[in-house]
Amino acid sequence: MRPPRRLLLLRHAKSDWADGSLPDVDRPLSDAGRRGCRLIARHLADNGLAPDLILCSAALRTRQTVEGIAEALPASVPVLVEDRLYLAEAQALLERLHEVDDGVPSVLLVGHNPGIHTLAVALLAPDERFRIPTFPTAALAVEDLAVSRWAELGQDSTRLVSYVTPRALRAQADPPAASS
Repeated sequence: MRPPRRLLLLRHAKSDWADGSLPDVDRPLSDAGRRGCRLIARHLADNGLAPDLILCSAALRTRQTVEGIAEALPASVPVLVEDRLYLAEAQALLERLHEVDDGVPSVLLVGHNPGIHTLAVALLAPDERFRIPTFPTAALAVEDLAVSRWAELGQDSTRLVSYVTPRALRAQADPPAASS
């Protein structure tokens, strides 16, 4: 039996707002964003979450997020950087996923809020949606498809495998000391 198709949804890591003259599309990652990428990369590697295809918004911060997690990715994974994913709403993201070839078992989509959060929640069954209350920078949702083709992806068509944020990963790595 073939493993289910898997969708990984990653919001770009924290961006740097220091240079207010930069157009939004050209904002780079901040130091905190780069640290968040390292945490997500470790999580991807530790959990064997290597995608077969990456779809990435054309924004600098999304491209740098992909670069920041590259150590956890197979060197041969194709990365498609697409203008239409920049600040795309959930429906546009879903339409792009419908175009994925059925020979691709897993996709990592790197994008922006509110589209990425709205999509992550909408794909889940109603009783699972509460498990993704927010989608902060560098949050990662992993969802297995309950449908056999990418073109069938839609509302209530996935099951949440995991949802992590850099903050939660930091807390796991550095649990608070026990009180005496």
